[in-house]
Amino acid sequence: MTDLNGKQEAVRNAIASLKDKPGALLPILHSVQDALGYIPADSIPEIAKALNLSRAEVHGVVSFYHYFRDTPPGKHTVHVCRAESCQAMGSKQLESHIKSKLGIDFHETTADGKFSLEPVYCLGLCARSPSMQIDDSVYGRVTGDRFDEIVNELETSL
Repeated sequence: MTDLNGKQEAVRNAIASLKDKPGALLPILHSVQDALGYIPADSIPEIAKALNLSRAEVHGVVSFYHYFRDTPPGKHTVHVCRAESCQAMGSKQLESHIKSKLGIDFHETTADGKFSLEPVYCLGLCARSPSMQIDDSVYGRVTGDRFDEIVNELETSL
């Protein structure tokens, strides 16, 4: 649903079904992101108008919450845990390795559109630190070499 009509339809559906709920902005933004993978910039004026908010107010919420994206995500999203346990077990080094390997920073997507990189603040795998999640799969005791193996497997399946 990445074509223009599909984007507009997803935004309009979210607005129509949620605009009358108390505190509708966050549910609408979640609905749009669930449908499209991100909040398109051109949807902000329409959401603002429907909720009688300024564009700046809507944009401020989108930019404040790390969960919301304003660009399309890659085919795979890598979440690196940044919680204390993972940091104590080497997640900073893993984070550096991943950024170097993918050539991107947090909140960015590789030029080929294959991977996006996002921080996460706990995956619940403290006993298996450092941990990461790629799409719906969670990995513990991740090293740079293990990350490379996982990414190579994903790239061959694309």
